Amino acid sequence: MFARLKEKIEKRKAVVGIIGLGYVGLPLAVEFGDQGFKVLGFEISKKKVEVINSGRSDIDDIENRQVKNLVDKGLLEATLNFALLKNADCISICVPTPLSKTKDPDVSFILSAVEQVKKYLHPGQLIVLESTTYPGTTEELIRPMLEETGLKVGKDFFLAFSPERVDPANRNYIIKNTPRVVGGTTPLCSKIAKLYYQQIIKQVVAVSSTQGAEMTKLLENTFRSVNIGLVNEVALMCDRLKIDVWEIIEAAKTKPFGFMPFYPGPGLGGHCIPIDPHYLSWKLKSLNYYARFIELAGDINSHMPEYVVERTTRALNQIKKTVKGSNILVLGVAYKRDIKDVRESPALDVIKLLQNAGARVKYNDPHVPSILMNCDKMKSVRLSSSQLKKTDCVVIVTDHSDYDYDWIVKNSRLVFDTRNACKQVKSNRRKIVKL
Repeated sequence: MFARLKEKIEKRKAVVGIIGLGYVGLPLAVEFGDQGFKVLGFEISKKKVEVINSGRSDIDDIENRQVKNLVDKGLLEATLNFALLKNADCISICVPTPLSKTKDPDVSFILSAVEQVKKYLHPGQLIVLESTTYPGTTEELIRPMLEETGLKVGKDFFLAFSPERVDPANRNYIIKNTPRVVGGTTPLCSKIAKLYYQQIIKQVVAVSSTQGAEMTKLLENTFRSVNIGLVNEVALMCDRLKIDVWEIIEAAKTKPFGFMPFYPGPGLGGHCIPIDPHYLSWKLKSLNYYARFIELAGDINSHMPEYVVERTTRALNQIKKTVKGSNILVLGVAYKRDIKDVRESPALDVIKLLQNAGARVKYNDPHVPSILMNCDKMKSVRLSSSQLKKTDCVVIVTDHSDYDYDWIVKNSRLVFDTRNACKQVKSNRRKIVKL
């Protein structure tokens, strides 16, 4: 089975199946398609299937022409029919792994995908989970489900975990030049999974187990969460000390060793950093261990939107305005610069908190035409000098590169900058309040 699958992969004859065509799955599908593999993309969204099969992309990092080129060549097909999994030689599972309201892992999307794989599992297939999850998921949940078919892992089929490392809007590091970690349930599983990813990625690093690969991903994101939590707390300290936190960070990063700059902001967003560390924390609670750094960083980061509203209130007081009844314009609702993704975006919390405080809130985002707030749709307003001039306070939550910050400051009465986006603005700086 190993030799047969190895030959198929090396000769680009293996059919690649990807379950989930979102921010992780679609770029992966495009990379395999570009290398000549036939790719089947499995989805539960009829709309997404129609979009992709019409040659269009619905995510930031993939252009329409890339999808159309592969669809026209017959190398990419999206489908709702999971029975076609029987035609796939290698299957990557790229489904969401959210948290429940109690911050417990929700692996229901993984289990649902594996249930479909199980129905059509046959000898010689490679199954790889890419969805971020807690250490032990692949070995303790997925392996038993698949072996219920009577097929044995490492002998009849191959099972591995390889965490995605997608950074939306990052043009420097994409799939092919971002090293990939893989861990198999057996040595042969690791070997074939490594070969699979080597077809599209320059450097693939094998670790000794699926648990090791799962833990690697959680360490990466916990590292970011904890350091962002630290620098957010430093920002709170600097506010009390009347010190410019941005100046302090710029000075500290001149040290050529022992320091890595992180930057404060209005809170964490996206599908990874606000969520993944809690997977590790949850797992460790089951082992009677309390992950103090993770919990503390999560607490600090989750309360940053409240701090933004408090600072906005203080800034308005300086111009003799109360937050209640003030006209506030939020600039940027995507969770990071130059994308349209609003998952877990702190901007949504900032807007809600400002509304609860009695402010009249509008927003502008060139990438996000509308958002859903309390079951009501809010539309992005046109950014004009007249709009800015009738606004009491502009709150920069997402520092999109589309914005002309000089012009924004010039036409605004007051600007609260949570991202240091106005650092290059030279004139009218008295109007700017920085986080």
